[in-house]
Amino acid sequence: MDNTKEKITGSEALLRTLIAEGVDTIFGYPGGQVIPLYDCLYDYSDRLRHILVRHEQGATHAAQGYARVSGKVGVALVTSGPGATNTITGIADALMDSTPMVVITGQVPSALLGSDAFQEVDVIGIAQPITKWAFQIRKPEEIVWAISRAFYIASTGRPGPVVIDFAKDAQVGTVEYEYKKVNNIRSYQPIPVIDPESIAAAAELINNAAKPFALVGQGVILGGAEKELFAFLEKADIPAASTVLGLSAMPTDYRLNKGMLGMHGNVAPNRKTNECDVLIAIGMRFDDRVTGNLEYYARQAKIIHFDIDLSEIGKNVPTDIPVLGDAKETLPAVTALLRPSVHTEWIASFASDEQEEYEKVINKEIHPSADRPLQMGEVVDKIAKASGTDAVLVTDVGQNQMMGVRYFQYGRTRSVVTSGGLGTMGYGLPAAIGAKIGAPERTVCLFTGDGGLQMTIQELGTIMQEKLNLKIIVLNNHYLGMVRQWQELFFDKRYSATTMENPDFTAIGEAYRIQSRTVGNREELDEAIAEMFAGEDAYMLVADVETHGMVYPMVPAGAAITNIIMGEESHE
Repeated sequence: MDNTKEKITGSEALLRTLIAEGVDTIFGYPGGQVIPLYDCLYDYSDRLRHILVRHEQGATHAAQGYARVSGKVGVALVTSGPGATNTITGIADALMDSTPMVVITGQVPSALLGSDAFQEVDVIGIAQPITKWAFQIRKPEEIVWAISRAFYIASTGRPGPVVIDFAKDAQVGTVEYEYKKVNNIRSYQPIPVIDPESIAAAAELINNAAKPFALVGQGVILGGAEKELFAFLEKADIPAASTVLGLSAMPTDYRLNKGMLGMHGNVAPNRKTNECDVLIAIGMRFDDRVTGNLEYYARQAKIIHFDIDLSEIGKNVPTDIPVLGDAKETLPAVTALLRPSVHTEWIASFASDEQEEYEKVINKEIHPSADRPLQMGEVVDKIAKASGTDAVLVTDVGQNQMMGVRYFQYGRTRSVVTSGGLGTMGYGLPAAIGAKIGAPERTVCLFTGDGGLQMTIQELGTIMQEKLNLKIIVLNNHYLGMVRQWQELFFDKRYSATTMENPDFTAIGEAYRIQSRTVGNREELDEAIAEMFAGEDAYMLVADVETHGMVYPMVPAGAAITNIIMGEESHE
């Protein structure tokens, strides 16, 4: 019997291992130190789809969008030096938003490490603070172990990014190939052991609550615990609201869904945070954009915090009962101990705040008077209704982001792709590419601003080359809108460096062979939306919206979460 293992190059070993780990798509950009790997990829094009982005930052954001809608690990492949450093923003973004991603960077041959060789940079030194793990492959024998370990770390526990730096000599060297999956690391415990006492204590507190309120974060989606969440909320009749990244864990029209939390969130859940007697945080990290000034945050409530990451427990908000573990396991454990409850009066108390927000903010935004210019929320609302509740929302960052998440409609999970923790302008366009490839059967609507679009506008070339059916909506107000909003409210309307003289976006879209149209009034808007959804190709709709439009409600930075600005009748 011949037990001789097949001998192959390091490049082929890497590609085979990627396939073994379930990878079907790579977002990348070739360069000198990954040419051997790309040469090998030529023979694997039937098993690995490579998406040629136009900038390495775009590769990471596309990998993030792919991961967010598919639930799989996103993969980016770039060369050394500037190729590697161009991925840093996307890696940091993935860490902040717990997005599973493996970034493979080329590196100079190991004999040249430390010599300041052409396009050499200390990728591991740069990446370690913004990754779950970073490792440099110098020998072909390390490839299978490192890649499988990378996928295990990226996808388990609290997900996040991993960087693998791949020296060129390890790519061209040979190795006897044998795939061995890593599914255990002695020093790494991705899912904590559940503490029965915490489970019992949480259930007892909820059973005795008169005004329980649940805060739903992305941890529910990452853990695939949506059904477990519904069972929990239904049994105890608990109203709930979501963080930005937690949106779509509950359908928009779900009876216990009370909207979005935070700086530009809905009025009722923000106010009720400071009225409830038991606050139940599930897979969220009490970000400052959700809590406002911690000195005035939920001081009256007992806090139960469900989370998989021990470092988040008590980090920002003191926790009375920590429930450490995977939400898919901890939620049912608590639910089993709950008494069926009814909180009719408590839930009904949200209505007055909801009505106030509708009258003072929402109605004016989505049904403006005829003499007002197009409003951002009006555009989002019309497109949301036209796209249906199965569509995926992708946003850039800024006013377009807050309007997008506020007024879009969600009917299923994994329907929101946005940069939450890092707030990366330029995220939207490449993330939409990844989202469409990760969920090709779903309509993907990107809302972006004129500022964010121009940070990664070159990715229109990727859409053109891949012939992706993306719906791109540019909310064009000729400003860096969110910064301008802060300048208007808090800096005496001193609009320093926020006015933007923009190009003809429609002409740019057409140059990339993307059907494009600019609308400046609501008479044209309905027709343009119908035209956009009628076709099976990419479409860019540029909406010239009110230049001084504002996103309301708004909780000023550093204020209590109940200190809510509702807006004024008009703006300059």
